[in-house]
Amino acid sequence: MDLRELRGLEIAARLKLVWRDGVCIVPSQSGNGSYKVKRTPDGFTCECEDHELTRKPCKHIIGAKLVLEREGGDKAPDLDTNIIPIKKTYPQAWGAYNLAQTTEKHRFQVLLFELCKGLKTPRPKQTGRLPVPIQDAIFSIAFKVYSTVSSRRFTCDLNDAHAKGYLTAPVHYNRVCAFLENPAYTPVLHALIVQSSLPLRAIETVFAPDSTGFSAGRFVRWFDEKYGCNRSKHDYVKAHLICGVKTNIVTAVEILDKHANDCPQLPALVNKTAENFTVKEVPADKGYLSRENLELVAGLGAMPHVPFKSNSIQGEAGSLWEKLWLYYQLHRDEFLPHYHQRSNAESTFSAIKRKFGDYVRSKTDTAMVNEVLCKILCHNLCVVIQEQCELGIEAAFWTESAAEQAHPANLVRLNQQGRMGTEGIS
Repeated sequence: MDLRELRGLEIAARLKLVWRDGVCIVPSQSGNGSYKVKRTPDGFTCECEDHELTRKPCKHIIGAKLVLEREGGDKAPDLDTNIIPIKKTYPQAWGAYNLAQTTEKHRFQVLLFELCKGLKTPRPKQTGRLPVPIQDAIFSIAFKVYSTVSSRRFTCDLNDAHAKGYLTAPVHYNRVCAFLENPAYTPVLHALIVQSSLPLRAIETVFAPDSTGFSAGRFVRWFDEKYGCNRSKHDYVKAHLICGVKTNIVTAVEILDKHANDCPQLPALVNKTAENFTVKEVPADKGYLSRENLELVAGLGAMPHVPFKSNSIQGEAGSLWEKLWLYYQLHRDEFLPHYHQRSNAESTFSAIKRKFGDYVRSKTDTAMVNEVLCKILCHNLCVVIQEQCELGIEAAFWTESAAEQAHPANLVRLNQQGRMGTEGIS
């Protein structure tokens, strides 16, 4: 018995399913909507993405067939209930992981200091008190986000950083909040995210895009005409990023309007990644499907692994769209392992939110954007620390050889292992 069969048994036992005219409506286990299972001369079909991708019985079909048998219909397939399904796991180098975790805070400050050293403070034009150097400002806000504590409680960390030489002068906690609200630091943080990914240039060749939201402390209110009342919800910041599937390093990020669609953001993310990395594959979900995106990825010499929608047609003969459509339709078993690498983008979001929070403390638009960028920058530095301990890379951010080669034996092991965070569809 696998996980699909186990969940199919749970659906048949817990949910009320009724067959009418060869159709069964199966409620979603998450409580969001339902799926329509149809009985056709060729078998059973379902509207869910799992069945559409794999063309195999999904948990909804298994549950519906069990209910059909229970009601006196066709016999459902036999399930081996004596075997407990085992979820696939991946090996972990616990020695390297423990070393990275127990020394991370010290290593993080060293790497952040080295990264900020490459920034140049412009010469002030006005007279009076000199401004805080940009190196100190960026170090302060990034370290503040890493600490996940309030500004006042962060004062001890600021004093310790100054004592160790990471700050040229003590910084008041109120200044840290002011730094976050400075729009001039937004492009600097974008550049540092790209720069922090360079030590892993020799490792990553497959990149997956996705987007997520970080909730804010302020609310958005509107009048609902249908129900005649005022409604409100948390505001949020939406981040579009692309990451490597082996180490989950973020190579490019765009933070736009919260209602911005995913598809138009792919060209900017892929082009920025291609400036520093060799891109061989780009697995992405259906939200990124368009002729322009497929042609862009193929033009870079990479293979796009994007599933087609149910209403997608074959297209013009000999076109790239037709070739990829036929590959998706006729070689599904070969396509799926490449496509499922995109799950590592969700693993990246999970790691960022689990470690640095799925919300932002800031109140203004600029500060919220900068805070999210700091979260991603901190995540990248933590990834570099992990690979320092596991692969022995050297993190030199501002040199021609910024992407130092890892030990050959470790690179071979990493490529064989794949280090995918998740695989398959539930």
